[in-house]
Amino acid sequence: MAEYRLVVVGGGGVGKSALTIQFILNHFVQEYDPTIEDSYRKQVVIDDETCLLDVLDTAGQEEYSAMRDQYMRTGQGFALVYSITSRESFEELRAFRNQILRVKDRDQVPMVLVGNKVDLEGSRAVSQEEARELAISFGCAWMETSAKSRVRVEDSFFALVRAVRQDEEASAKPSQRRRKGKAKCAIM
Repeated sequence: MAEYRLVVVGGGGVGKSALTIQFILNHFVQEYDPTIEDSYRKQVVIDDETCLLDVLDTAGQEEYSAMRDQYMRTGQGFALVYSITSRESFEELRAFRNQILRVKDRDQVPMVLVGNKVDLEGSRAVSQEEARELAISFGCAWMETSAKSRVRVEDSFFALVRAVRQDEEASAKPSQRRRKGKAKCAIM
């Protein structure tokens, strides 16, 4: 069974834990309790393939930034979460992405941009258009969710797994092509 290590990142108070717990346990956490780091596992079927998801819910607060390099190094896919009610959380995403790319030493890493708290539409501070444009510039999918109302929560994690699968397939192909082109020799 395939196993995927997914990391949920974003600023403090954007709903990373609420999204993760809603996905894993089908439960909405009302109170805000800043996370240091929590890990959850869940077996799911995505596109007719059973897989095990290891989801790491991370600290958004700046005082825990020293821990980020470690979990970014081990993560395969990243959910970049912001609150649609917080412009600051949206503007922080570029720094999170840049840190991930630096730690992974790659130009592209599987990611999904997740705008959480769509149940608070009346307090929206980030337009769908600018979020869509940022996702295009990052080369990743984007969707809006509500951990409270369970809107597109599962979709966001499944989209991230699909991005990881595409990345794995793309990185496997060049090595297969190289092998086909190599000359073979026989020692007699």
